[in-house]
Amino acid sequence: MKWMKRVIFGSAVATGLAACGPASVPPPPQAASKPMAGEERRQVSYMVGLDLARNVAPVRDEVDIDVVVEALRAAYAGEPVLLDDTQAEAVRKRFTAHLREKREAAQVALAAKNHSDGEIFLGRNAKREGVITTASGLQYEVLRAAQGPRPKSDDTVRVNYTGSLLDGRRFEDTYAVDHASSFALKQVLPGLAEAIPLMPVGAKYRFWLPARLAYAERGLDGQIEPGSTLVFEIELLEIAAAGTP
Repeated sequence: MKWMKRVIFGSAVATGLAACGPASVPPPPQAASKPMAGEERRQVSYMVGLDLARNVAPVRDEVDIDVVVEALRAAYAGEPVLLDDTQAEAVRKRFTAHLREKREAAQVALAAKNHSDGEIFLGRNAKREGVITTASGLQYEVLRAAQGPRPKSDDTVRVNYTGSLLDGRRFEDTYAVDHASSFALKQVLPGLAEAIPLMPVGAKYRFWLPARLAYAERGLDGQIEPGSTLVFEIELLEIAAAGTP
């Protein structure tokens, strides 16, 4: 269950910058008994170029492609290079730190934007007929009422649900896999731990979770941006197991 609980720059950057060091690039291979020639050799070479371009793509705004090609030509030909291994490693460390700081700043800015968008949405949503706002800021509406028992905060429940972002994109859907989900309420997001005990068995509710009751600034696995307000439609099927008295 994804909500219970890359481009990875490091390896791509390390690969690109390591080309500056003489020891990191193997010498040209010995000629094969029957080397490729003509169009096949051209296509293979082009394919290698495309692969290199994909590796450089995550940092394309940070590098000068002409200098990249210059280093590649020098290293490939076994010519003197401008950075030895020690110098290249120092550059690599500085660049990795730069990328990390840039990413962290972008995450902070994105979280702030999503927080703002979420607060504006929740402010408007609170005025809709049938929407109830709790003291924590959780919002909900009843889609289908029921008269069953309500779970306690330490119970285990079985539910069908969808989870989505404010723009409607879904990140979870038990209906799509035709398999209900069971979990202990102690193990879910704070907003859901508050939300589900509001429901009687057999009911279906829609909940809006402010970011602070969901994934806050950390987001989730590239699917949920930091600071995102989440929307859950939950159908409470049963109290699967009672908690410890």
